[in-house]
Amino acid sequence: MLFRSTDSLLKGRPDNQALELTKRIAGIDDIMDVTSKPLIIDADNGGRIEHIGYLVKTLERIGVSAMIIEDKKGLKRNSLFGNQSGVQQDSIKDFCKKIKEIKKYRISKDFLIVARVESLILNKGLDDSIKRANAYSKAGADMIMIHSKQKKPNEIFRFSKKFKKSKFNIPLVSVPTSYSRTYEKDLIKNGFKVVIYANHLLRASYYAMNKTLESILKHERSHESEKNIEKVSKLLQYSEIK
Repeated sequence: MLFRSTDSLLKGRPDNQALELTKRIAGIDDIMDVTSKPLIIDADNGGRIEHIGYLVKTLERIGVSAMIIEDKKGLKRNSLFGNQSGVQQDSIKDFCKKIKEIKKYRISKDFLIVARVESLILNKGLDDSIKRANAYSKAGADMIMIHSKQKKPNEIFRFSKKFKKSKFNIPLVSVPTSYSRTYEKDLIKNGFKVVIYANHLLRASYYAMNKTLESILKHERSHESEKNIEKVSKLLQYSEIK
């Protein structure tokens, strides 16, 4: 999974769509040069509807397996920020147009469309999130990502319980960043088929780099840090052409 927030931070950009699409595509292409594993791309709100055809065809051509688009509009603001004032949710009608546009341009049904519902983030409640999930499913989404920033999974479980009874029920996606105490088995039991750990590897690398730099500054050499970092031989092994 490649989230825009992770991609942006790696390049020193804010998580507000400052990293332009062509640079993101180039980065994804670099990743696909060294792996054949499935890759899901976070495409924010999908951008302008006129550009979706180009985006879908390019992502599918370079080997991406799925794209997630969220039902916000305007300049992106990270959903985990406490202050969501001024953030606007797209109309159901207009967001469904984007889903249909992706469906129109994809070549294979193996390229999955994941619709991300932001109603719980924006305090619009369960009924609004269900209404949107039903509409997005009807428009052609393959999966629904229901987003939440609560410390417990109660509200997403209430959503999944209700959505399961809908005739438009499709597989669910969870990103348990804020409710990290939740076990995968409990998410699976409640109807979630995909669990995304959105930024843990990036956070781990930042922590490790800070600790390594602190050690070097303290001891004025690198020896003390070497027990906590990867061996040079491993890096050379990773860089070999397979």
